[in-house]
Amino acid sequence: MALAREESSPLFAGTVAGTLRLIFYLALAMVLMVLDHRNGWIWRLRYTTSVLVEPVYRLASLPAAGLRAASVAFSDRKLLTEQNQRLREDLLLANAKLNRMAAVAEQNQRLKELLDTQHSLELNVQLARVIDVDLGSYRHRMLLNVGARDGVKSGQVVIDAHGVIGQVVEVMPRTSLVMLVTDPDHAIPVVIERTGLRTVAYGTRDGDALSLPNISMASDVHAGDKLLTSGLGGRFPPGFPVGEIRSVGQSASGMFLEGHARPTADLDRSEDVLLLHDLAEPVGPPAPVTPSGPPTDLAPAPGQAPAPAASSAAPARAAEAHASPAPATSTAQAQP
Repeated sequence: MALAREESSPLFAGTVAGTLRLIFYLALAMVLMVLDHRNGWIWRLRYTTSVLVEPVYRLASLPAAGLRAASVAFSDRKLLTEQNQRLREDLLLANAKLNRMAAVAEQNQRLKELLDTQHSLELNVQLARVIDVDLGSYRHRMLLNVGARDGVKSGQVVIDAHGVIGQVVEVMPRTSLVMLVTDPDHAIPVVIERTGLRTVAYGTRDGDALSLPNISMASDVHAGDKLLTSGLGGRFPPGFPVGEIRSVGQSASGMFLEGHARPTADLDRSEDVLLLHDLAEPVGPPAPVTPSGPPTDLAPAPGQAPAPAASSAAPARAAEAHASPAPATSTAQAQP
């Protein structure tokens, strides 16, 4: 029983054996400190022990590290997904703005060309916007956003910065319908710029071509010749570009040459057009005359006051004024 009490006694008991044990441990500690200071044994022992214990630490921390890595991976993926979505939206918005700016720049360029055309030719024109285009097989029409309330009249010539587009055939209160020069039912008197040959250009069902079927066999016509309005008929003023001849060949009857031309106007790309006011003659019944003079079928020229019907010579003077001065004024205004 006494031995059991001694075995369970404290390490450094207040006895002779405890004192000796304390001295022994102190001496051993001093020896180890001296040896560690001189040879670094304790550091080597610690290094070797850490090499042996490190795998145990890694294995013990593996579940926590795996859980932390999984949470970081999921959070990073969610964050990257959100950032990717925001970047894609920003890219789409930037592309949309860039395309819009390009469209606005192109529209401004077209408006500048229209204004340059107006200033260079000194024309009394009205700007209109295209709101619909019908390029079917049997009709080529264009709808504008101006109508009778804006002073538009049937028969007005419509142009853009590059040439003649067509003429107004129907006027509504706020819109107007334009027949394009390529319409199968449309015809326009033209003159070949290089030779001065006069002919008529007809619309076709192709939508982007003009036909000249009645060219004389002896005529000097080649591909690349420019077509201008001749002014015959009084509808279209002279000197406006109409088209460019692409090919010339013999007609089906063999009696004429037939040319095919491409319109110079941007029929399928124009968004803004010009309506000529002072060069278009209204379509409809002739203007009424006062009962003091004999009736006449001739209307006064655009921009010219009607001649008084006070005597029998008034109709002759009105007809003479309509026949000679008006075309000269139109020619002077239309020539670039």
